[in-house]
Amino acid sequence: MELLIESIKMDWPVLLPILICSILVLAVVINKWAYFKKNKRDIAIYMRELNRELESNDLRAAQDTALRCGGVIGEVIEEAVRIFNEQKKGFSRAFDISATLATRKLESNLTILGTIGGVAPFLGLFGTVVLGVAIVAVIFFNLFQSVVKHFENDFNLIKLLFLNYVDAEGQSQSKYSPSPKVNL
Repeated sequence: MELLIESIKMDWPVLLPILICSILVLAVVINKWAYFKKNKRDIAIYMRELNRELESNDLRAAQDTALRCGGVIGEVIEEAVRIFNEQKKGFSRAFDISATLATRKLESNLTILGTIGGVAPFLGLFGTVVLGVAIVAVIFFNLFQSVVKHFENDFNLIKLLFLNYVDAEGQSQSKYSPSPKVNL
């Protein structure tokens, strides 16, 4: 016990930053885990509903679906409905802006994990082995990056569904053809 106390007294310049990093990693992991859990949705259910609603051109029902979905996915769907209603011609660019803003929310604070994962080993072998800050930070950074990528894929699916109807409407106005059906 005395040896541990002496080690802490002598190595506090190394241990203090590692302790701070450990607290930061823990805080970010808990925060992001809760945020991602709160925003997790089964996008397939909402995509089927949106497809039916867009097929029948019922934007009010599509808006209600967005509200029922909730979370960041619901926000993106809600914005997609608004853009679809107001500016079909520039839908893709306007939607990309909304999806990028939503992605920024998802990625917030992940740089802390990446930075700690990269910097903690430089604080010395003792600190890295004892607290494992770098290992934990890198594991969760990679895990959360894959979750963000999953959300980005969901945003892309939403975009493609709406673009299908944007394109179909442009064709139906020029050729008088019915809207296409999308099988989900």
